[in-house]
Amino acid sequence: MPDREPNAYEEILAACPAGSKKFWNTIPDNYQSMVLSSLRARIAGCNLGAIVEGWSLEKMENYAKEIGVPYPMTNYWPSSPDPEEPRYILGRNRQYTAPEMKYSPVDDDTTYTILGLIIAEEAKNFPFTLQDVADAWLKYLPMACTAEKVTLDNLKAGIAPEKAAEKDNPYDEWIGADIRCDGFAYMAPGNPRLAAKLAYTDAYISHRKNGIYGEMYFAAVISSAFALKDPKAALEAGLLEIPEKCDLSEAVRWALSLYGKVKDYKEAAKLVDERFPDMSPVHTVNNACLTIFALGLGHETKSIDTVISQCVAMAHDCDCTAATAGSIAGAAWGNSTLSPHWYEPFNDIQESYLIGRRVFGIEDLSFRFALQARRHLALQ
Repeated sequence: MPDREPNAYEEILAACPAGSKKFWNTIPDNYQSMVLSSLRARIAGCNLGAIVEGWSLEKMENYAKEIGVPYPMTNYWPSSPDPEEPRYILGRNRQYTAPEMKYSPVDDDTTYTILGLIIAEEAKNFPFTLQDVADAWLKYLPMACTAEKVTLDNLKAGIAPEKAAEKDNPYDEWIGADIRCDGFAYMAPGNPRLAAKLAYTDAYISHRKNGIYGEMYFAAVISSAFALKDPKAALEAGLLEIPEKCDLSEAVRWALSLYGKVKDYKEAAKLVDERFPDMSPVHTVNNACLTIFALGLGHETKSIDTVISQCVAMAHDCDCTAATAGSIAGAAWGNSTLSPHWYEPFNDIQESYLIGRRVFGIEDLSFRFALQARRHLALQ
């Protein structure tokens, strides 16, 4: 479906609806605090879903009942059935539980957010290029999964960045690019077209079609949320940055038609599974709909707590969806609707598995993202 779902950037732009808007021409003085709110909510959603990633809805419900905690969760899991199970080289499941969380542990969702920042910081020019992305991957990634692993292996084998996503890659529409979007929104606040363009360059290294559009879409949504202060309006604005007739656009429009009407996590998961039977639980399209439903569930009270807890309870790729939903809600609503018990255990530390770059200050990351945003604005 090359007309409906192109891969080349100019062809994607031609397939987008008209009406893209730039919401900010200047960046607010308090923008760093806005980024910090979004980043904290993203990390909280990720960490809540981390040790139950891949679990079914029923398995999560049964485990919560077994250990006697309210469900959906109102705090991090108090325990893990497999406390020493490794996560991303450095982590163990117990580190993501409430009693043992002393900092924000390692995860691919957070590591790729940081890598996006490093790509922009180390690039010689703006915007950064596909080669800049490839160089950073080869320099900093010790491992990867699904489409990212295929790409990393292909790059190491000497395949050009332009073709690295195209050899032996059955995962090129899965969620792996989608989860890398946030940093590009943080660097282009109020400018969804620019956020989507940066996300496109990053996504193209490993994904095609709806895999690319997922990263472009949510980068545009988060960028818009900073300015619009309304997740639904931001979700609608994001549709202007991806092809109008692609599968992802059609799915997003369907999910938005039910925004705020879905009663809970069970109905959300049921609706998505009925509409997308046999779709991988880590596909871009079905998980995008769950992200939208979670935002709708927290919309009336503007509660980030509700958004991330309901999103994790929907299962599928729940650490990824809760991270993205948290990021959007945090950008729109700020820190006041995220309870401190979600972020105080971080002690301002985020761990990564990047080679030679293992520990980051979360507030410092927000400062660096804001610095890049001002740099980009000056160069437009």
